[in-house]
Amino acid sequence: MGGLITSPTAGFVTPEETSDVALISFNSPVANGSCRTTGTAHGAVHLGRARLSLHDSRGAAGRLARQQYQNTTDISPYVRLLLAQDPQHALDQGHVIGRLARERAETVGRLTGSEHRAAALAREARKALDGQLVLAERQKKDRDTVLERLRKVEGLLSSLTAEQLAALAQLEEKDTAKAQRAFLDSGALAHDDHKPSAEGARAIRYAKRQLGKPYRWGAQGPKSYDCSGLTSGAWAHAGTRIPRTSQEQWARLERIPLTELRPGDLVVYFPDATHVALYLGKGKVVQAPRTGEKIRISPIASNPVLGAVRPKVRPQKPQRDKPRSSPDHRIGPTAS
Repeated sequence: MGGLITSPTAGFVTPEETSDVALISFNSPVANGSCRTTGTAHGAVHLGRARLSLHDSRGAAGRLARQQYQNTTDISPYVRLLLAQDPQHALDQGHVIGRLARERAETVGRLTGSEHRAAALAREARKALDGQLVLAERQKKDRDTVLERLRKVEGLLSSLTAEQLAALAQLEEKDTAKAQRAFLDSGALAHDDHKPSAEGARAIRYAKRQLGKPYRWGAQGPKSYDCSGLTSGAWAHAGTRIPRTSQEQWARLERIPLTELRPGDLVVYFPDATHVALYLGKGKVVQAPRTGEKIRISPIASNPVLGAVRPKVRPQKPQRDKPRSSPDHRIGPTAS
């Protein structure tokens, strides 16, 4: 217990950071598995083209073999030239035969080249598939490791007495208050809050309605959430879809200075962007903290701040009012 109270976040933040990294490896559109799947698909396309080329080359080689068989003779070309009634005609014929021979040699060369290309592409396709299988196995192993660590954290929390949990919470609140004072005194935030957008205000209302619901890793609602499940769900309710995980949100959304932070923006935490919360204004965020906790409003400095991002709202096309017809409206010239 002494070790836990000395470092209140040591046993809980680390599994949380690891769980978000593993979640990214399964859900991220930019994950390695997606890239490898794309590479495998491209390899299959090239392999199919090479096989088609090989099929055509084999057909040409078959025709060449049949022609060679049908034109086979034991008479030497030199004897043909000596016995010909018109030697010039024989020479012209020999020139044509030579050209045909070169064309046949090129056909054989294309066949050999097609076979080599098809074999190389087949090897590349097998290699890409093997790599994809290895990646899937590694992702499964990482997921199992994270789940095991989360089970240990849950077991640790359930083993603590009410007095121990209260002491831990008190120490964490004390550390958070100290970090919050230092953060605000640094001038990182603007003196006055910026006005939220209409979409940001809707995202905040949605997030506040989830207060008190439990944190669960990988959850996206409606009964429980993880940190990025809450932020992505809030903005989806506001009409804007954003990436699913905290690292993707940090990587793909517009980054903004903390001095320009406005309610509805996302605050990202830790050097690896493994936690995210929704900014409410006045130095507060709403967040799904970690395993064993519930969605709550916290000081912005409750975790080490990495930066802030803003979801990009697509402007909606203004709807034109339809002209209303009037019973007195008449088409054509009116009577004077």
